[in-house]
Amino acid sequence: RVPFGYVAGLQLAPVEKKPFFHALPGAKAVSFGMLGCDFHCGYCQNWISSQTLRDDDSIARPQRIKPGDLVELAVRHRAPVMVSTYNEPLITADWAVKVFEPARERGIVCGFVSNGNATPEALDYLTPHLDMYKVDLKSFSDATYRKTLGGPLKPVLETIEGLKTRDIWVEIVTLVVPGLNDTVGELK
Repeated sequence: RVPFGYVAGLQLAPVEKKPFFHALPGAKAVSFGMLGCDFHCGYCQNWISSQTLRDDDSIARPQRIKPGDLVELAVRHRAPVMVSTYNEPLITADWAVKVFEPARERGIVCGFVSNGNATPEALDYLTPHLDMYKVDLKSFSDATYRKTLGGPLKPVLETIEGLKTRDIWVEIVTLVVPGLNDTVGELK
């Protein structure tokens, strides 16, 4: 069954907390997320929602909600930004699109905070509904991606290129994790 009609995380916060630092600075953003992720980063900041489907110690309780209710929340709080985040939004893209359609009709800017492990087909599907996309580039080493995260680096790099060619606002963030991706050579 396709994940749909719920949130496991919902918050109103500055857009910089997403973190989008160069898109609508100072704006408020409604952030919503669901459950699950295709990577398994041991240091995940959103472990409780991203890993709950594979780790019995992670307990995130979903709450039912309608797309229009999320949009009304943004309108009521004068938040010009709506972001799918917390889990990996690529695996819940159908739900995000159902939220983004009425949000964009109300002039709300829509975005993803993602690991970037997308296919070209997924980007084609999302492009009409997305304004901005933050990619967590977790390492610049294919070996680290495969061994530590559970997937290759190449699709993430191709996603970044694909977003740019589709004229979607892209910001890239690398969380520096000691011993994982903190060498000067890799960061350069």
